[in-house]
Formats: sequence, C-alpha cells, structure tokens
Amino acid sequence: MIRDRGKMKWTSMMLPEHVKLLRDWAKEDAFEDSKELDEQYLEVMNEVIFEAMEFGKRVTVTHYVQKQYKLVIGDIHYWDPLSQKLHIVDRFEEVHRIPLSAIADVRLTEE
Repeated sequence: MIRDRGKMKWTSMMLPEHVKLLRDWAKEDAFEDSKELDEQYLEVMNEVIFEAMEFGKRVTVTHYVQKQYKLVIGDIHYWDPLSQKLHIVDRFEEVHRIPLSAIADVRLTEE
C-alpha cells in the first residue's frame, strides 16, 4: 500500500521564501470583493437597525473588513452620527465599531 504524505514530501525540497509565497497566495485566494447594495435593501436594513435599537433586540451584522466578510452578533448600543459607525456590544461584552459603509447585511437574531 502506498502511503502518500501529500504536501509534506514537497516542503522539505522548497526554500522558506517559496513556502511563504505559497501561503500568502493561498490566503489571497480567500479574499472577497465588496458588493454594491441597492437602495431598497439599504432601506430594509435601516428599518431593522432602528427596530433593534428601539426594542433592544439582538442582531447579526455582516460587514466587510480587510477584504473578507465577518459576522458580529450582539446588541446595538448606539449609532454615532459624527463618525457614521454603529457601536455593537456582543455577548462577551466586547465593543465593535462598524462603519455604516462596510455593512453588507443586518438581520434580527432569535436567542
């Protein structure tokens, strides 16, 4: 039976610079492009944000940061009109300041 070790057999013959370049290339492969949102969807997200702020409901916010989409689940603490950021407190009491321009999706979360 042939026991193939996959990538392990090739890494010993490669220079460390090449290994680093391959890892960077694989990381760049996971990058995503930011999506453009239409006005109707922005209005729906706006209503969800105001409902969550008014009634203290928990939300799931998908936002674009560092060429990737990330999720934050928590309560909207407040909206800062000067910096145009939402302040969201997650269940670990960590504060996330998310710019409105980076938000891709907002949904109410059931606990």
